[in-house]
Amino acid sequence: MNAAPQRIGILGPGRLGRSLERLLTDSGAQIVLLGRGAAAAGETEGLDLIVLTVPDGAIATVAREVPAGPVVLHCSGATDLSPLAGHRAVGSMHPLMTFPGPERGLPDLRDVPAAVDGDAAGLAHAEWLANALGMRAFRVSGDRRLYHAAAVLAGNGATILLGEACRALVAAGVPAADAAGLLQPLVRRSIDNAVPDPAAALTGPVARGDVEVLAGHDAALRQAGLSELADLHRSLAALAAAWGRNDGWQEGERSPPPTSTKDDSTR
Repeated sequence: MNAAPQRIGILGPGRLGRSLERLLTDSGAQIVLLGRGAAAAGETEGLDLIVLTVPDGAIATVAREVPAGPVVLHCSGATDLSPLAGHRAVGSMHPLMTFPGPERGLPDLRDVPAAVDGDAAGLAHAEWLANALGMRAFRVSGDRRLYHAAAVLAGNGATILLGEACRALVAAGVPAADAAGLLQPLVRRSIDNAVPDPAAALTGPVARGDVEVLAGHDAALRQAGLSELADLHRSLAALAAAWGRNDGWQEGERSPPPTSTKDDSTR
């Protein structure tokens, strides 16, 4: 890329688009936030770079409306570059971060990973965009759907799991307003411990092989009318037991089992 883009259009004023508009204010470029019909209305003239922040199913349609000329990127994690076909330079930049919308707060993107792809010019612009946001660009060589599934499991999956754990805590008599805050230290420490090696970070009844405690969980959840959560708990316990048997995630390697089976920290 010979020079940084001077005029950037963010096409799609959803939570991600509105967040990027604010986060790029110090990039040195002029940032224009555009609605879905902007390209068809000729509002993209004079832009060097157009970043599509529309839903995956709308990328191809909106891209076809963008006139030839500017570099076009999309921000989808699961979509390849084929919906952008026809433009002279295309790419993608997907932040591995959640964006609740600027009204709720802007994430700190310093050193947050961003998956980038593209042809030569498109990739250069995707990397520039990631760097302008303070992010760390990386490439995904395999199936983008698997990459995005991992992101959803780690992000939305963790969020939903916390919400379900809160339901159990409320059923146990804890005020709903307090539930998430009480679980927060455990959630954060568990994730921090798991990053180097999830299998070695397992604690609690699964790591101890305490089947009676797990059966008690199942019974109590069902008695509280939380049968779906009981089924989820049972599935997660089975997965955790498999991890404890060294069925870990590192291909070609096997981590040692947890060094202690007497950790009562999650009793």
